[in-house]
Amino acid sequence: MNDIPKHRSLSSLAEQSLKKLKIKYPIIQAPMAGTSTPLLASTISNNGGLGSLGLGSSNHIQAKKMILETRKLLDKKDLPFNVNLFVHPKPNFNEQVNQKWINRLKPYFEKYSSTENETKTLDALPKELKIIYQSFGKHSYIEGFDPKEEDEEYVEMLDVLLETKPPIISFHFGLPSLKVLKELKDNGSILLCTATNLEEAKIIENTKLIDFIIAQGYEAGGHRGSFDLSKNVKDENLSTFVLTSLLLKKSNLPIIAAGGIMNGNHIKAYMDLGCIACQLGTAFIPCSESSADQPYKDLLFSKASEKTIMTKLISGRPARSIVNKFTSLQDELSINDDEIPEYPITYDAGKQLNALAKKRNEHGFGAHWAGQAAPLARNLDAKELLETLVREWQSQETNGINSKL
Repeated sequence: MNDIPKHRSLSSLAEQSLKKLKIKYPIIQAPMAGTSTPLLASTISNNGGLGSLGLGSSNHIQAKKMILETRKLLDKKDLPFNVNLFVHPKPNFNEQVNQKWINRLKPYFEKYSSTENETKTLDALPKELKIIYQSFGKHSYIEGFDPKEEDEEYVEMLDVLLETKPPIISFHFGLPSLKVLKELKDNGSILLCTATNLEEAKIIENTKLIDFIIAQGYEAGGHRGSFDLSKNVKDENLSTFVLTSLLLKKSNLPIIAAGGIMNGNHIKAYMDLGCIACQLGTAFIPCSESSADQPYKDLLFSKASEKTIMTKLISGRPARSIVNKFTSLQDELSINDDEIPEYPITYDAGKQLNALAKKRNEHGFGAHWAGQAAPLARNLDAKELLETLVREWQSQETNGINSKL
């Protein structure tokens, strides 16, 4: 791939930022937990972008394996890649709420656990729900703490990060303690964190340890990066354009735009606005290198992709998904958000139901995360998509872009 031409020159801040990140192009593949793979991440990094691994659904053993595998696939040892960690509050484990949720889903577990002669079996109905993912830390970004006080899995994950030294580490849902941030930074990792509003951006900046802010707009697919989901804090639903505009004016940290970005024309718009890079997730889901199953990929090229919804129904946290049989249950069963167990307890039920339904060839209960611009997805391999994005971004002629979407 050619160097960036003069007519698509970067701002001095963007140039400095890309140099710090050690990437050639201002394109970051989003760290989609459950969809991103070492092959996808390494392909993007090998070709001048920043590939990412989503570790939010991984334990420390799985995380270490993914990090080491990614390193093996890199063309050069010093090429960067990003690993992403979820930092969510410990869920309120309410057995009564959990059991009511199981009962809500009981008809669907019965339906998809039917035997060939249509007799019902409840063997597949969960007896209880579990906390299937651990948070990276106490969701405490102000007070320091001794990592030994944390749960064993957290300590093991921290040890893996300190041992493997990922070049870049990003956080979603919040930040770990200042002590841990300093440990990771002193260990040589560049640190990023997602913000969905000005208040979160201020918290990030006040740590004085985070290098870049990822500005996640409301149109983005997957989980909202919101720090505080308490009832007295309402999501402002800021679009990517509005949020990046605010942060570029109010924050001193370099801003990475995320949400609804699908082509080089979009990248150009945010770079011209003042962002130093753009993060794309939905655009990379159809790539052969992603681990999304074929029915999920097919949805992106169907009329279904034209309708997405922000819902807690699947995982227990607000996340944008293509409307499917699962998301439709909210209206069908008149479900209030208060009835839904907290993240990731709800996800346990959702994943079990999806696995059961898929055995019966029903694919409508998956976590089909996608942004509002999903209909603009293209069926390209990762390298080809990255090259296309760069070519579009570099081109002064944008009229030809839209005609290809």
